Amino acid sequence: MKLCFATNNQHKLDEVSQLLGDSFKVESLEAIGCAEELPEEQDTLEGNSLQKAKYVYDKFNVNCFADDTGLEVEALGGAPGVYSARYAGEQRNSEDNMNLLLERMNHESKRKARFRTVVTLILESQTYQFEGVVNGEILKSKRGGEGFGYDPLFLPEGLNKSMAELTTDEKNAISHRGEAIRKLVAFLKERRGEYI
Repeated sequence: MKLCFATNNQHKLDEVSQLLGDSFKVESLEAIGCAEELPEEQDTLEGNSLQKAKYVYDKFNVNCFADDTGLEVEALGGAPGVYSARYAGEQRNSEDNMNLLLERMNHESKRKARFRTVVTLILESQTYQFEGVVNGEILKSKRGGEGFGYDPLFLPEGLNKSMAELTTDEKNAISHRGEAIRKLVAFLKERRGEYI
């Protein structure tokens, strides 16, 4: 069975393909001929994830899934949330985003935060959603050179390393995206017999 993952990030594609095994073939947007930017106009992660998956399903008529992720900081009322990628502006620059977050958290003693990912699967016109969450706190300065986005500022609960100080395998084992994708994989494997 073929499934399109609404991304062109090769690392994400490889990771998901490995988790799904031989029963499913995961394709990129490029593989199905989708070169355009996917719409993300909703004000929730659930909404954006659904909008992207629906766009691909409706336009290309393929079973697909899409993800959307946000950093939710308690002291900032859940911000940046769905606007995480463009927190400091439409240029979507990670350094700018982290610097703005540090500035806004400068005098905050309560630093609890969480990363949250929502994956939407559209399979034979039926829609399913899977969520992954990792709790932690915002550090006072950047640590580590791995990962991307806000990883250098995020200290996962129970660890003494920032997300950017973890190896890829360590990060995948605890990450929000990893958890959501594992739920998706479990769901697909459970229903495998219906589609192969």
